[in-house]
Amino acid sequence: MLRNYSTRGEVRSSALWGTGSRNGESRSNALSSGRGRAFVVAFVLVAGLAAQLALASSAGAARMPKSLRAAVKANPTGAFKVIVEGTRTTGSSSVETKVKKALTTYPARVKGIKKKYVVVNGLSGEFSGQEIASLDSDPGIAAIVPDTAVRSAGYSNNQWWPNVAEAPGSAWTSGLAMPTIAVVDSGVDATRLADFGARVLKQVNFTSLTPNSAGDGRGHGTFVASIAAGQAPGYAGFAPTANLVSLDVLADDGQGLTSDVIAAADWIYQNKDAYGIRVANFSLTGSADSSFIYDPLDKAVEKLWLSGVVVVAASGNYAVDGLPSGVRYAPSNDPFVISVGAADTDGSFNTRDDFNAPWSAYGYTYDGFAKPEIAASGRYMNGAAPTTSTMYLERPDRFVAPGYMWMSGTSFAAPVVSGAAADVLSKHPSFTPDQVKGALMLEARPIDHAAPNSMGVGEVKADAADDVLSPPNPNLALNSYLAPDPNGGTTPVFDTASWSSAAFADASWNSASWASASWASASWASASWASASWASASWASASWASGSLADGTLPTASWASSIFVQ
Repeated sequence: MLRNYSTRGEVRSSALWGTGSRNGESRSNALSSGRGRAFVVAFVLVAGLAAQLALASSAGAARMPKSLRAAVKANPTGAFKVIVEGTRTTGSSSVETKVKKALTTYPARVKGIKKKYVVVNGLSGEFSGQEIASLDSDPGIAAIVPDTAVRSAGYSNNQWWPNVAEAPGSAWTSGLAMPTIAVVDSGVDATRLADFGARVLKQVNFTSLTPNSAGDGRGHGTFVASIAAGQAPGYAGFAPTANLVSLDVLADDGQGLTSDVIAAADWIYQNKDAYGIRVANFSLTGSADSSFIYDPLDKAVEKLWLSGVVVVAASGNYAVDGLPSGVRYAPSNDPFVISVGAADTDGSFNTRDDFNAPWSAYGYTYDGFAKPEIAASGRYMNGAAPTTSTMYLERPDRFVAPGYMWMSGTSFAAPVVSGAAADVLSKHPSFTPDQVKGALMLEARPIDHAAPNSMGVGEVKADAADDVLSPPNPNLALNSYLAPDPNGGTTPVFDTASWSSAAFADASWNSASWASASWASASWASASWASASWASASWASASWASGSLADGTLPTASWASSIFVQ
């Protein structure tokens, strides 16, 4: 059974965190990062500055906004950033001469001339109020206007996380074709044209449980999709031009069956080429402990990975007070996929002050792998949700605008990485999932204030990952255990029997793949991934390491009896 939880005791399925515990979330300003701050990412001019301002003029004076004229008069020694434009009969060189004369008369206390233009008969710079007043009286100066901030004509988001993850510098401006992202969740509301336009290429319902409304009755999938690929002003996702495929596996109460998730993975495998799917986002987890050796959901996502689809999975929200919890459930426990933990940006661009969200799951899987591999912002995230969805109606205190709310959870960190993976693939369409994972991990930034290993190798930095031409392979040691499909398929399979025998016999089986120069040069060369977990006590204490391998079962009966239904 997969579940979508909202209280302290319900912490696994959709990696969604709710209220009602010491680890619960609260927020006084839903438009900020929880620290009373907000940020607008902007990159395209939307109108001429002068057209946005009420200009005033007097005889013999330049056209200047009343507010600017009053400000320079009130503060003659203050610094003002302005654009100075000459008259039609005043050449650009003459404008520069006039400005320099003003600076000679009133020695510059600030930066002076910044940039001269060809398309505008003028220049920009930072001048004192006294210098601007002098230029204002020059008949050769036509206008002086503030060098104001501009808003995006394309994509904008009123939070810190897009800049932290470097979306504006890569996915928002590249102009390159993005691969399709499959969202395996509660559905996506394709009627939200402001968020998704006509980019939801296909909607398929696999949900066996009821009730299950058409589109997205829960709201969780729409929220996830908007972070991965939304485009609405103020709520742009990481890859706002990427197409989406919606695979509904969760009912309106947020619960689902593992068999339905496997069916969705099966559909992706069969239709990935037809829809251009290269990334699959799973913001959900199973509800019973498992080993990737036996878990059918793990085998399903491995099939996707080995066929060329980057699988991104939320690590889960069952850690307590930031302490290690282990990563115990499929599909985030699978060593091939990219497991994502949730970071708190602490209201700034700098990852150095970020920390792990106290409920973000981390630690070793039952098979001894350190998880998650990477982190992304996952706390106080704003996203889209249908106004009739259960998640939206259950939390009116989290509304930020009609049809938008804030939530926290690794569910919402995962689509940041899914968008980053799509961005890397847009720059390097021939990359394999292993290469995408390697590029993202190699360029991740360490989080100094996070608990050891809680955020993997660090927080995703997509712009830097885009520049990696030959990424190292974090799955290199695993790939040595790939074998041809015994059923004759073209996609290889992972030989779990050979791997488990080798790993059980030799704790250093994985060390060679992390000793290469490419990894050693990374800033996190000494991180837990480099040493893995095989020499640690966690391997010896793994649930199946004491003889359970022989009969192919786990000693925890709950796995065999309740992974599919509960």
